[in-house]
Amino acid sequence: MMLLMKKRSILSILSCLSFISLIALQVPVGAHGNNYVPHLLKGKHQRVCDAAAASMAGCFARVETDKSNNPAVTTLPAGYGPAQFHGAYQTPGTSLNPGTIAVVAAYDAPNIVSDLATYNKTFGLPVFPSCSRTVTAACFQKVDQNGGTNYPQRNSGWALEISMDVEMAHQTCQNCKLILVEASSASYTNLMKAVDRARQMGATVVSNSYGSNEFSGETAYDNHFNFPGVAFVFSSGDSGYGASYPAGSPFVTAAGGTTLNITAANAWQAETVWNGSGSGCSAYELKPSFQTDTGCLRRSIADVAADADPNTGAAVYDSYSYQGMRGWFQVGGTSLSAPLIAGMYGLANNVALPAFANSVPYANFNYASNLHDVTVGTNGNCGTYLCQGTAGYDGPTGLGSPLGLGAL
Repeated sequence: MMLLMKKRSILSILSCLSFISLIALQVPVGAHGNNYVPHLLKGKHQRVCDAAAASMAGCFARVETDKSNNPAVTTLPAGYGPAQFHGAYQTPGTSLNPGTIAVVAAYDAPNIVSDLATYNKTFGLPVFPSCSRTVTAACFQKVDQNGGTNYPQRNSGWALEISMDVEMAHQTCQNCKLILVEASSASYTNLMKAVDRARQMGATVVSNSYGSNEFSGETAYDNHFNFPGVAFVFSSGDSGYGASYPAGSPFVTAAGGTTLNITAANAWQAETVWNGSGSGCSAYELKPSFQTDTGCLRRSIADVAADADPNTGAAVYDSYSYQGMRGWFQVGGTSLSAPLIAGMYGLANNVALPAFANSVPYANFNYASNLHDVTVGTNGNCGTYLCQGTAGYDGPTGLGSPLGLGAL
């Protein structure tokens, strides 16, 4: 009898633990359609794309890995979702005057339409239709760098990058029109053709999560971003202190990276410098007039920042067999901060810009009302604000992370 009672007691405890675990994974759908409490993975991470070669760019996504150093994949979302990002940055899910966001990336993500549909269904977001002659509201469109449907070859690393870019830009501004422009390769020649195509198709915001080390001929590409009224957002890089391009162009918004911590109610709790966030002083680009920091005579990187730490990364759905795995990944890198910032530009949609979009945060910043000042953390050993979080402007996070849309 005593042994039977002990067995029943153990079974009762296990049953309670299973019930508690289930409750921890599921909560009612909130204002931003998040069905799950994020079970954040806290481990190692690896870059998703090959390193950039000469005249080529690499994507800046980093995926969490398991104990065997394989990409960690789950059946339910792992990482932050819409409720966490909108709660932390105090942004609405839709805009009364939405912009058009273009995501530029290399190679083809063949399942992106269905992957985005799965993301929306999982998080309770409205169905997002594909663009057609009968669709007059916001919609999704995929084109090649020439504006057609002759899509480039497939690449599993860039496909995961694209899934994150598209899903993050869309969840940030859910009624913005969204265009994916796929470059034929990761060469700067093809990527810049895709950037031009995005602008020609009416994009008011162009999100780019790629780059490379600076190089002597980079300024020849700056003319692709020299268009007031269009916000070109670029990841600042994932290798810590050190300038990258195109983030270093004086015509783009360089998105640095943070480690984002939130409360149980999805409110902003704290942000620190993510140690992988790219920053620095450009070797080739002139300093734009709106930057007034004195420790760099040329262009300083970054301008603003958002979550990028893979350990506080985003839940991303990708069904195109990344290293043989399909499902939910937890992904970060400044590849995450770029589409988050781009989506906020789309929400704000300040199309009547008096100057370049990257100058707007410098003109509007107010740490009491529209920016979180990130003052803690470092991404290197330079000994100055260019690699250390500090009050006011610093390299890794720029002016800080958005608090609402007032700075954009």
